[in-house]
Amino acid sequence: MKILIYSYNYHPEPIGIAPLMTELAEGLVQRGHQVRVVTGMPNYPQRQIYEGYRGKLYVTEELNGVKVQRCYVWVRPKPGFMDRVLLESSFVTTSFVQALNGWRPDVILLTSPPLPACVPATVVKWIYRCPVVLNLQDVLPEAAIVTDLLRNKLLIRVFESLERFAYRYADRISAIADGFVDNLLKKGVDPQKIALIPNWVDTNFIQPLPKEPNSFRDEHDLNGKFVILYSGNIALTQGLETLVRAASFLLDLPEIAVVIVGEGRALEVLKRRREVWEATNVTLLPFQPRERLPEMLAAADVGMVMQKSSVIAINMPSKIQVLLASGLPIVASVPQDGTAAKAVRNSGGGIVVPPEDPQALAQVLRELYENPDRTTALGKQSRQFAIENYSFEEALNRYERLFADLMPSRTSR
Repeated sequence: MKILIYSYNYHPEPIGIAPLMTELAEGLVQRGHQVRVVTGMPNYPQRQIYEGYRGKLYVTEELNGVKVQRCYVWVRPKPGFMDRVLLESSFVTTSFVQALNGWRPDVILLTSPPLPACVPATVVKWIYRCPVVLNLQDVLPEAAIVTDLLRNKLLIRVFESLERFAYRYADRISAIADGFVDNLLKKGVDPQKIALIPNWVDTNFIQPLPKEPNSFRDEHDLNGKFVILYSGNIALTQGLETLVRAASFLLDLPEIAVVIVGEGRALEVLKRRREVWEATNVTLLPFQPRERLPEMLAAADVGMVMQKSSVIAINMPSKIQVLLASGLPIVASVPQDGTAAKAVRNSGGGIVVPPEDPQALAQVLRELYENPDRTTALGKQSRQFAIENYSFEEALNRYERLFADLMPSRTSR
């Protein structure tokens, strides 16, 4: 098959949907398919276009057999409301040109967010008369509304119209969790359109490694410590202040170290919190190269998933699969009835605590430190669950079957 992946994020961006779409594209190529990717210039999470891509309208390159067609996007380090509008508008405009600049696809895989990208992808569908699979990574505009990113009533109506447009003209919708499926059904989406395909993790790349020797521990003075690790996006939805505050309640245990790895500007805010609460057991580090991720995870004893109580219930952080595959026990400070909490509970490899409750979080972390046998057992269960439920090969099989099932409808047209 000839497969066009329409995704705002892609390699070399290190977190979020970018590694997933990169693995999917390269996995499909390895199975003999032709794949081209329409994406923005790499800019995340720094929100600054990477060196080598600046000042260019379009860049086309081949990476591991994948034709990657990049286009200019409007990016600002501290985006205001209009900056976000211009970012998504620029991608809608410039990506459409790249989508038409190449061979005719048999199927289009569109990732959402960004939601406005459904417009050019659907127009490409009509031009090429090929099916679109909408890969739903978040539910917009609901997720933006509950976090106060979207307040303007007119724009809310516009985004709700875009959402209906996307669901109507997608031939299939791949949902990453049960909560997404339930949400789609409540909105009247035909159940025949919906395919449940959880996000995956490469269990060969992410796997348990020895804690010693470990250069990450050596570099950051973590040898002999019980390391609690958060690594990933730091935004309005995470509430990392809760973890810093919880750390301040654990100062009586000098063996406990809390490590937060994220984007530099976001770390500055946490640095100020650390000083106010005198949380000297908190280490703040910038993002590490992706190739160091397995080693960094192996340096930890506990992996953290953080969400604020206001986060939409069906939000599903992709880091859950990564932490499970690494063999770490998970402590999830997330809404109790949300998709993330359900995933952690179902895995049997973690503990869910109420969000934005630093004292409750500190108590759970203290108990894990004081009970190494339980910590070890949770970690073993994490790894086993990841292998059985989140393997990349199984996800690749499902997408391949989904694309193939749509081929007859294209032929008939």
